[in-house]
Amino acid sequence: MTRGRPHSLKRRLLWRLLALQGALLAVFGLLIVLALYGSNVAKDADNAVEILQQALTLDDRGRMTLRETPDLAELRREIPTLWYVIRDRQGRELRHGPIPPEFASIGGALDRVSQARLGYLIDDDKATGARLKRIETAYGSIQILTTEEGRVMAPGRASWLIVSVSATVLLPLLVLMTLVTLIATPKVVRWSLKSLEPVVETARKLDVERRGARLPEADVPEEVLPLVSAVNDALGRYDEGHERRRRFLVDAAHELRTPVAILSARLESMPPSPERARLLQDVARLSVLAEHLLNLQRLDRTNPNFQPIDLVELGRQTAANLAPLAISAGYELGFETVVETAGVAGDALALERVLVNLVQNAIEHGGNRGAITIFVACDGGHGIVEVSDQGPGIRPEYREKVFDRYYRVRENRRGSGLGLNLVRDIVRLHRGSIDIVDAPQEGACFRLALPLSRPQHRDKNTDAVGAPNTTDDGR
Repeated sequence: MTRGRPHSLKRRLLWRLLALQGALLAVFGLLIVLALYGSNVAKDADNAVEILQQALTLDDRGRMTLRETPDLAELRREIPTLWYVIRDRQGRELRHGPIPPEFASIGGALDRVSQARLGYLIDDDKATGARLKRIETAYGSIQILTTEEGRVMAPGRASWLIVSVSATVLLPLLVLMTLVTLIATPKVVRWSLKSLEPVVETARKLDVERRGARLPEADVPEEVLPLVSAVNDALGRYDEGHERRRRFLVDAAHELRTPVAILSARLESMPPSPERARLLQDVARLSVLAEHLLNLQRLDRTNPNFQPIDLVELGRQTAANLAPLAISAGYELGFETVVETAGVAGDALALERVLVNLVQNAIEHGGNRGAITIFVACDGGHGIVEVSDQGPGIRPEYREKVFDRYYRVRENRRGSGLGLNLVRDIVRLHRGSIDIVDAPQEGACFRLALPLSRPQHRDKNTDAVGAPNTTDDGR
C-alpha cells in the first residue's frame, strides 16, 4: 500500500491562521462601518447642503426660492424636522422649518466663515447641532445653515468610506498580521513540538524483540498525549500476547520431548531396516525442532548470557554424535578444519542444535549418497562453519526463500518448513548470519558466520567418520 504525501502541520496552521485573521479583519471592518453609520460620522450633512444648493433658484422678482426637486422631496421625507436658513451677501434670507432659537440669528455673525459645525446642549444631556457652509452659485456667494442630522450617506460616498477605511486601517493590519504569522508560526510549531523529540527517538529504537519498551509521556503536549498513550497501550498488549505465545511454545516443546524420546527408544529396539532408518530421521528432526523452540524461548534476546564456545570442538562433537544417523542413511559424515580453534561467544546448546539441524537437512535432501562435510575456518573476524552435501543442491532463486517460515521447495517433501527459519533466528540472536553458497562440489552448502571472540591459530585438521584420521594430534 502506497503512503500519501504527509501533510505539513506548519503549513496547515499557517493557512488557517491567515484565513481566521482575514475573517476577523473583515468582521472588524464591517463593525467599523456599522459604527460609522450609527454615528454622526455616517450622516451626510454636506449631502443635504448639496441638495439645497441644487434646488436653489430665483423667482421672477429675484428672490431666492427652492424648486421641489426629487432629491429635496426625499430629503424632507428622511428628515421630517428639516430646517434651513439660506442667506446671501445682501442679508436676504430664505427660512424653513423649526429653526432652533440658538441658530435663528447666527448667520450674520458668520459671514466670513466658509464652513463650520455648530452644536449645543439641550437639558444638559441631549445635544443638537447645525451645519454651516458657504457656496458659490450663479447668484453669488450663498451661506446655507441647516440641521446637523443630515441624511444617510449616499452609496457612492459610503463605498468611498469603506474603501478608505480598508486601505488605511484594515489592509495595513492584514499585511502586518500576515508577516507576523509567517515568521512566528513555524517557530511556535517547532517549539511546541520540541517536547516530542524524546518520543520520536524512543520510537526509532523500538525493537520487536525487546519487551517492556514504552514511549515517554512526560512533557508531551496534551493534544498529542492520547496518541502516545494509545501507542503505549498497544505495546503493552503486544507484550502480553508475546508472553502468552512464548509460554505456549515452551509448554508445547516440553510436552513434545517425552513422547519423542519414547518413540525414539522404541525405534532403536526395532530390527534394522530402511523404514526404521527413515523413521529415526523423522524422529530426530522432530526432536531438534522441539529443542529449537526451547532454545529460542530460553535465550534472553536483549541481554543474552553467552559463554565462550570453540566452533572446532562443536563441529567435531556434532559430527561424532550424528555419524550413526548419517551412516544408516547411506552417507559418509566428515569433519574438516583449517584452524586449531575458533572461539565465539554463544549458547552451546542452541548452536549445537543449529549444526544438528543443518546436518539433518543434508541427510534429508542429499539423495542418500556421497559425503556430508562439516568444515570450520576463520575469515575476517568471523568463525565460519559450512555444512555441505553432494546432493541435488538448491537453485539460486530458492536460496533466500528456504529460510522463510513454512516454505518448502518441494511441497511433497516431509517437514514443517520451520527448521531453517528457527536456525536463522538463533544465528541472528548470536549476531551472526547464515547463507547458502556454492558447494565445493555439487550439492548444497550452508555457510554459518559468527563473530570471533579471540585471535585464532591456523592448523589444518581433518576428521572423517568411517575414514582415516588425519589430525596432527593423532585423534
